[in-house]
Amino acid sequence: MLQTSVRTLLTSEEKDPVRFMDILNQTLYQNLQRMDVDRSLTLALADYTLSPDTRYGQIRLVGQHEQVIVVRKDGQIELEDTIDLGFPLALVAGIVQFVGEIPIDLTPGDGIVLYSDGITEAENVAGEFYGLERLCATLSQHWAKSASEIKQAVVTDIRQFIGRQKVLDDLTLLVIKQR
Repeated sequence: MLQTSVRTLLTSEEKDPVRFMDILNQTLYQNLQRMDVDRSLTLALADYTLSPDTRYGQIRLVGQHEQVIVVRKDGQIELEDTIDLGFPLALVAGIVQFVGEIPIDLTPGDGIVLYSDGITEAENVAGEFYGLERLCATLSQHWAKSASEIKQAVVTDIRQFIGRQKVLDDLTLLVIKQR
């Protein structure tokens, strides 16, 4: 339902991120009410633009999800909290008043990392969480590599951390790095 709704809005070229999120929320809310199902989700949308003359980029972020990890070209980490950028979708009919937007400026070598809570909440046999601090340290350590290599380094580190422990949630990771 979510994927179809997002694809429809993209196809119709809806550009206003607040309106995009509101229409998405209304669609999901109405469908779940009709189906008499109690579900909700968090979602962040990222819109990237590149200035061709300067090679500087900007990601506009809308919606509530996990913290966004901004990694600068030297490996320095900045965390962007998304708590004030949205509201869980499909809980209430209207969310416009809750939706905010932040711009994240990127220079060559900078990037962002989006992840699911399955990564930070991955547990080892001792019941310890992988955690945001360890994720950030791994990203910083490998940031000089390509986005694909960074992603693989994080996945390898998580697998080593959890050992033979069963993975109980999805491990979703998106590494976006400006050239």
